[in-house]
Formats: sequence, structure tokens, C-alpha cells
Amino acid sequence: MRIGVDVMGGDNAPDEILKGCFASLAKLELTDTLVLLGDEAIIRDTMMERRTTDARIEVVHCSEVIGMDESPVEAIRSKGDSSINRAAKMAGPRAAEKRLDAWISAGNTGACVAASQLYMRRLPNVVRPGIAVVVPTFSGPIVLIDVGANIDPKPVHLAQYGVMGDAYARGILGIANPRVAIMNVGGEEAKGTEGMKLARELLRKAEGLNFMGFVEGRGVFNGDADVIVTDGVVGNVMLKLAEGLSSGLFKEIAREILETDPELAVRFEPIVKRIYARHDYHEYGGAPLLGVNGCCLISHGSSISRTIMNAVSRARQYAASGLNDIINARLEAIQEPVAS
Repeated sequence: MRIGVDVMGGDNAPDEILKGCFASLAKLELTDTLVLLGDEAIIRDTMMERRTTDARIEVVHCSEVIGMDESPVEAIRSKGDSSINRAAKMAGPRAAEKRLDAWISAGNTGACVAASQLYMRRLPNVVRPGIAVVVPTFSGPIVLIDVGANIDPKPVHLAQYGVMGDAYARGILGIANPRVAIMNVGGEEAKGTEGMKLARELLRKAEGLNFMGFVEGRGVFNGDADVIVTDGVVGNVMLKLAEGLSSGLFKEIAREILETDPELAVRFEPIVKRIYARHDYHEYGGAPLLGVNGCCLISHGSSISRTIMNAVSRARQYAASGLNDIINARLEAIQEPVAS
């Protein structure tokens, strides 16, 4: 299997990205290839510094980098030799023999989405791809979709996200019968926009789906659903709010204990670390762009080496799962209505 990594994307690139890539080699098969896309001189120098000579590493030189603050569409059009563009092309159906089975980037999310749709295309029955992120909660991990690919979804998009999220929860997280719900201002039938209500009716008719209806914000961490569907704005805001709140709470608890009783803080530290580890997004590596014809994992902009190492493992798992065929087959019945 050939897995590509955008070495130049992310707040901590290229150092942390490369560290994660080198660490991931221990988890790959001997027949796998890790394709590093970026500035070849930087990559080769770092390999020499770290004395990394693994034959499974392949370097693809890219002369351009898409910045985190650049316009995604303009950057994709103007920077054809960027690491994001090259990775998406190599993962697309028109790629030659050195095609990528999966690729990962912690770079510009919009550019990853745009490049994936341009070069990899959508699965035949997918109307609009969505980013599915695993969110650790007090009741275990859940799938939240979408978190930024589609800020103004139609009802059919939301309905398809429910089915794709269900397939991901089953195939990758191992949840036997995921409870699927749409994020709303309340659980009552009458609440929400007309689009939400139409999406609800589409999901109610979806075969083999354990659809629960609407769920409100507090239900996310209470364990009311295993797959939560929302638009890209709400999903992205909710994700970052949860990350900031979680980090702040842990720091505040640690500070209060340290000030109250330093000896208690020493005894309590292992417990805090274990709890934090269960709620640490670095453990999940990256979020797949579900619905594209291939595998693209988008990692957090602040990814560290551990994030990338876990992303490589998750990308390999996804590419080997056959999940895209399952998604495409299940979405055949949920299509955008054709205007008469």
C-alpha cells in the first residue's frame, strides 16, 4: 500500500510531520511505501540528521506550498506543484502506476477539500463530500459530520452524511449499530429549519439505519448518539469549542490542585494524564473526507508527530477497509431530486 503525507502542511511543519512519518514506519507492513511530498532538500536533510534510511520511504519533490491563510480555490488553481495538489493528483483515478492509496495533510483544510474533489472526484452516488471527525466523549468516541467541507448543505447532503457517518462508525470504529442523529436546537419534531426536517425524513427512510431523529448540543457528550450530522459551520465551531474547553478545564483543575495541595497534585497527575489521553484528538490522527473516490485524511493544523503517526495508521486502515464501496452502494437510494 502507498500512503502519501504532505510534509509542508500544518503549524508544526515540516519537523513534527516528518517525525511522525518516521515513527509510523514501525506500524506499516514491509510491502508498504510512505510517500513524502514536499521540499526534497528539507526532507533529505532531515532523514540524514535522524539517520533514517528505510527503503520504504519515497520522496516526491514539490516546489510550492499552500499556506494556511490562502484562498483554497485560488491556491489550487495557481499552485499546481504544491504538496496538496500533487498528493490529490497521485490519489486520483487518472494517476499513473505510482498511485497513492491514501494521503494525509495537516495543511489548509479548504485546499485539501478542493483538490480532492478536483482530482479524486466524488464517488458516483455522492452529492457532496463531508469531513467526518472522531470526537472523544464521556461515553466513548462518536462521529461528527460535517466539520468544514460544506457550510450550506442541502437536505440530501445532510441525509447522505448520516449514512456515510454510519458506515464509518461501523467499519472503522467498530460500533455495531450506531445511533444516528441530526444536530438541532432541540429534540422536538417541530424544531429546526425546513432543511433539517427534510433531511430527517430522508434518514427515516434509509434502509438499515438506526436513526434517532434530532439531538441537541448537550446530548453530544451525554452519549445520546454515535453519529451526529450537522452543517460545516456548526460542526467546525462545536469541534473547536470542545477542544478549547477540554484543554482549559484540564489546566484549571491541575492549577487548583497544585495550589491547594502540591503533594496531592503529584498523586493526582497520573489520573489526569489517563483522562486527558482518552479525550486527546491526537490519538485519532485525522478526519477522512468521506464521499471522495479515494482516501484523504485531514489532520488538525496543530498536529504533532503523534498525530501524524496515528493518521498514517488510520489512513492505511481506511484504504484497506473497502469502505468507499459500502458507502457508494448504500447511497444509491439517497439522491438529490431531479427538477422536473
